[in-house]
Amino acid sequence: MNQDVATTGAAGPALLRQERQGAGVLRLTLASPPANLLSEGMLAALQEAVNAAAADSSARVLVVAAEGKIFSGGHDLKELTAHRNAADRGRAYFERVFDRCSRLMQALPALPMPVVAEVGGLATAAGCQLVASCDIVVASDEARFGVNGIDVGLFCSTPMVALSRNVSPKAALDMLMTGEPISAERAREAGLVSRVVPASELRRETERVCDNLLARPADVLRLGKRAFYEQLRMPVADAYRLGSATIVGNMLMDEAVEGIAAFVEKRKPKWPRS
Repeated sequence: MNQDVATTGAAGPALLRQERQGAGVLRLTLASPPANLLSEGMLAALQEAVNAAAADSSARVLVVAAEGKIFSGGHDLKELTAHRNAADRGRAYFERVFDRCSRLMQALPALPMPVVAEVGGLATAAGCQLVASCDIVVASDEARFGVNGIDVGLFCSTPMVALSRNVSPKAALDMLMTGEPISAERAREAGLVSRVVPASELRRETERVCDNLLARPADVLRLGKRAFYEQLRMPVADAYRLGSATIVGNMLMDEAVEGIAAFVEKRKPKWPRS
């Protein structure tokens, strides 16, 4: 794929690398190894990039990846601890950081395009939260996932929100209470990961997923993603009402007219330009 490379970050080394891959794929790479911590700077860079992607009509798929052996080790505990000497013992600072992180994690499901996480290494605490906030997760067989705040006296109550919306309560509480990381295959079985491939195939599999998504009608993916996350927050009866209204509207779209006609006529659909 042709790449148009840009960087985002504060003064000094860039924390986040942005790459435009072919037509429609925007790749964000956490570029602060070894731990790719979600420091204030990294959170700000990610939020800026996500906001830009939301406003970019040419962006069809967003990929979130990372350099090195650790996808992300979560929040920068040294950065957080440095504010404990404040008069409020750091409360105002902690509120600001966790609010910023929460807004970022909510912004990913709210994006109008699919978000694919490419995870090649360890994703812990808020790093695991970042993975859980993406729509599709492609992991290498060397990746591991954990919410290990309990190891330092913290219950990962913000990662808990995204985690518990991906895996069962028992699986989530096991991870949250013990702090023990799980393998990529176990994460796939639990529902946190979509697919697991050998490490040597990770980038290629991500690109294959992106090519698949690019071949789908963008407006229908946008409609479906919005409805999916909306219905998760609803009682079953309300979710069915939303689902029915959504599919009726979808049936009236040009994409459905063309797609169903192509199926009946046994030909490939020619999607309208989105």
